[in-house]
Amino acid sequence: MSSDLKYAVFGSGSWATAIVKMLCENREQVGWYVRKQQTIDHILSEEHNPSYLSSVEFNTDQLYIDADINKMADYADVLIFAIPSAFIESELQKLTIDISSKIIMSAVKGIIPESGLLVGEHFHRKHGVDLNNIVVLAGPCHAEEVALERLSYITIACADLDIASTIADQFSSNYIRTSTNDDVVGAEFAAMLKNIYAIAAGMAHGLGYGDNFQSVLMSNATREMKRFIKKAHKMKRNINETVYLGDLLVTCYSLFSRNRMFGNMIGKGYTVKSAQMEMSMIAEGYYATKSAYEINQGKETPAQTPIIDTVYEVLYMHKNPKKAFKKLTEKLS
Repeated sequence: MSSDLKYAVFGSGSWATAIVKMLCENREQVGWYVRKQQTIDHILSEEHNPSYLSSVEFNTDQLYIDADINKMADYADVLIFAIPSAFIESELQKLTIDISSKIIMSAVKGIIPESGLLVGEHFHRKHGVDLNNIVVLAGPCHAEEVALERLSYITIACADLDIASTIADQFSSNYIRTSTNDDVVGAEFAAMLKNIYAIAAGMAHGLGYGDNFQSVLMSNATREMKRFIKKAHKMKRNINETVYLGDLLVTCYSLFSRNRMFGNMIGKGYTVKSAQMEMSMIAEGYYATKSAYEINQGKETPAQTPIIDTVYEVLYMHKNPKKAFKKLTEKLS
């Protein structure tokens, strides 16, 4: 595959900003779809995103930035979506051009609520994108550490490993190590599920559980993730690889984790609404919890997912976190 592809990032949050930064290490020009013209004007004049990762300075000569999603989709060969899952469909509805021949990369950690599909499957069914042209950008990697240029590792998953390798080269730098993987569905589900487990870890911390319990919670979360993904897409995979376990651990333990922060607030007594209002960033795990619960319950024989079930009960059934976690502790081993 040619390395002379044009890349565009869709979204203007912290992860989208970090992706643009990574690509600018290797690309003379990077496309960037930013919805608000005010944000574009600030980036071009002040050379940084006003709301997210504002310490990252851009050479604006490298940026082809626009508020027209169709213009950006037409420009690029590789379309990288880093829009929160709850809002991506409303943005995609603005598309009037055919993107079926494009390479679609998902940096979205969740399910499309309107369709109930993984992002890759959504683009395949709704936009006619070939499954071999669906790519997933997975961790373990926090946007904040990319901004600080701390050594980080990312995984590029695609059924076509030549495509995965070509794209991985564009992300590699002195502070980014890349690897490739052909488990697209597993990587997407892992990226979604780890946010739910991070909420659980945050709730446990907010409720006063210590490190001993957290280690048991993470051990059980790893096995639960394996059971869930195996039910959803059976193939040979090692759940201990960094794209699964590594991403799970960093999201559940890191102080940068917005999902852990959200869960911590819930554990301390915040309502879901008040926690969401106080956070400046979106906790993807809130939406992922409902999707994962419904997907699993829709199976003829659901996987055993006591952690997902507990988080769902607290967030959506308004169960008392303290009582819900007390019941959870009796199911873990």
